[in-house]
Amino acid sequence: MIKFSKHSGIYTLEASQELNIPLAAAWDYFSSPENLSSITPPKMGFNITSKVDKKAYQGQIITYKVSPVPFVKTNWVTEITAVKEREFFIDEQRFGPYSMWHHEHFFEELSNGKTLMKDKISYKIPFGFLGAIAQTLFIKKQLQSIFEYREEVLDTIFK
Repeated sequence: MIKFSKHSGIYTLEASQELNIPLAAAWDYFSSPENLSSITPPKMGFNITSKVDKKAYQGQIITYKVSPVPFVKTNWVTEITAVKEREFFIDEQRFGPYSMWHHEHFFEELSNGKTLMKDKISYKIPFGFLGAIAQTLFIKKQLQSIFEYREEVLDTIFK
């Protein structure tokens, strides 16, 4: 499930997915930054440029190169601002294409041995009304396609 909303000039994307793995395995996979590229569409040209030899921890800075539109590469810097083992972590953009990017990742153990993963991304687009037009024309669609791709990949990985 993917849902968008808007409030006070901030867009919110909410997504949830049931994973066919226990909570411990889900946490191990998602708290490892090096796994990000495997769940990001190849057309995004996603490449981590910093050393990420540890699981997500508060204060961790991760740098990437990404191509949000064809033939345009940009740097993106995020910081892991909060971590609660096997429950949630939060990353926030420090530099990148958005005016604001706050991504909350939640994990919940289900009674059937599976894991419910929820994402909540609050973001603001630069350039005022031009940014709002960009949201309507392609940003929303692009974010939706990224999460749809991720869902398909995760369903395949965690059969």
